[in-house]
Amino acid sequence: MRHLPFLALALATLLLCPHARADDETATRLKELDAYWSEVSRAVAAGDFAAYSATCHKEGVLVSGKSKTSHALTEALERWEPGFQDTKDGKIKASVTFRFSQRFGNHNTAHETGMFLYSTVDAEGLTKRAYIHFEALLVKRGAWKIIMEYQKSEGTEAEWDALAPTSE
Repeated sequence: MRHLPFLALALATLLLCPHARADDETATRLKELDAYWSEVSRAVAAGDFAAYSATCHKEGVLVSGKSKTSHALTEALERWEPGFQDTKDGKIKASVTFRFSQRFGNHNTAHETGMFLYSTVDAEGLTKRAYIHFEALLVKRGAWKIIMEYQKSEGTEAEWDALAPTSE
């Protein structure tokens, strides 16, 4: 009985302060999504095609602002697989990192807007960097999966630098 006032206060806080629950939900979602993007980065750097593919929803769509097309993400994965194999075989080094300008969602959906930097270094040591503005729509069905990736347009290093790095 001594704990009853504490329990009543805790219950009242939860009922009267829904933003506290929303803040916790947001923090949890962002922590999970940061882990998701870290896994994408890890898979690219390792040339781990199976792990990268596992981050994609089976019905995912890739939208390209540059070519003004959209198609199944599975088709894009087929095109990208040789690059993963080259990375795995040590023929190239690849990396991808992400920075965000907006991150909306709830416990099982997320819309992320920002940029990614995709870099490669070939056997001769030539480095190529692509700064890409993108939007991603993800769903959580046990694990987060990207269901839509919209590669909007090429960006600049200055635009990249203006976005804060994500925590990893």
